[in-house]
Amino acid sequence: MSVSILAQNLHGSEIIKIAGEINELKRQGQNIANLTIGDFDSNIYPIPAGLQSGIVDAYDQHQTNYPPADGILDLRQSVSAFLKSRFDLDYAANQILISGGSRPLIYSIYMAIVDPGDKVLFPTPSWNNNHYCDLTRANGVEIPTGPEHNFMPTADDIRPHIKGAALLALCSPLNPTGTMFSKKDLEEICDLVIEENKTRSAGEKPLYILYDQIYSQLTFGHHEHFNPVSLRPELKEVTIFVDGASKCFASTGVRVGWGFGPAHVINHMKAIVGHMGAWAPKAEQVAMAHFLKDDNAVNDYLAQIKNNIQKSLIALYNGFQKLKADGLKVDAIEPMGAIYLTVKVDYSGKTTPDGKVLKTATDINFYLIKEAGVAFVPFSAFGTGEEVNWFRASVGASTLKDIGELVPRIKAALLKLS
Repeated sequence: MSVSILAQNLHGSEIIKIAGEINELKRQGQNIANLTIGDFDSNIYPIPAGLQSGIVDAYDQHQTNYPPADGILDLRQSVSAFLKSRFDLDYAANQILISGGSRPLIYSIYMAIVDPGDKVLFPTPSWNNNHYCDLTRANGVEIPTGPEHNFMPTADDIRPHIKGAALLALCSPLNPTGTMFSKKDLEEICDLVIEENKTRSAGEKPLYILYDQIYSQLTFGHHEHFNPVSLRPELKEVTIFVDGASKCFASTGVRVGWGFGPAHVINHMKAIVGHMGAWAPKAEQVAMAHFLKDDNAVNDYLAQIKNNIQKSLIALYNGFQKLKADGLKVDAIEPMGAIYLTVKVDYSGKTTPDGKVLKTATDINFYLIKEAGVAFVPFSAFGTGEEVNWFRASVGASTLKDIGELVPRIKAALLKLS
């Protein structure tokens, strides 16, 4: 039987395909260090104790009916205060939308802003923008980036494509790279958007910015998070933020995300999310509202989780730098934010012990899974070509000990190639 054109053309998650291979090898008894999934092992990174007890209490209080479509007022007010204290951003409760994690927010932004055929700009690599363009039948324009600029787009990269675009999708810290915008680079992009919008007539759709800052609380060292509205307040009417608790509180399964932006856009997103039924569970909303008000608990948890994530990222980074110093064709970019490290394994054209030639990044990745017991995600899963031998390594499901043990296995596997 035939299905819709959309269903025929929509691609499944490349990461899920890799997970299938890993699960099969695990079923066979192999021990695989899984650095693929953008998630946390809850035994290594449990959610905050106060949040967990709050969720249990909320269920005990029978907070199990439908929440309001835009989220309970207490949580939206708590998010408003959180945004003010963390970023000095002023957003009222009616400019905030609660949803079941960040995915419904991103999808609803696309649906609220983008008409079929509209031009949407996004960098590659980046997470899922190609799929959201497919879902909304947008004209997705990929903007390639490279290691020379930490895989972050610049104004010069964007400028040739900006005329007539409806949406510019940005993320910092970036999934999949763990790299971030500098203040200067984001300011130049903001000025480019302002300049473009000045050319549009009063009745014409402006160029909107989707700004995904779900990892904004997870930054390391001297690296600082910046956002378009703080840098250029005049962009407040065209910037819609994606944020939430999933990453900063290791609570991906709690499913509480928040988006915020101009009320007229948020109201349309509210209707879309409501029709999808993609709201966060009420008990979790009640608990999150209370937890966000406890500054000491929030600060203590963030300090702990950032310290542990940073240790793992630095250990993996140092391991790759040691392999590079030993003469192997690998590299890594300094960890800046999120739970990801960008690593390079440049072994295209090499031959495995059983005579197979590694032609693509995917070939290299599956070789490492089988020979080193280590799984990454090639950037081709995030929109680049298969010839790009850079990979995402996620440390959220690995201990510091796991990471220390996997580097020698990678070295041994690469030395087998000819």
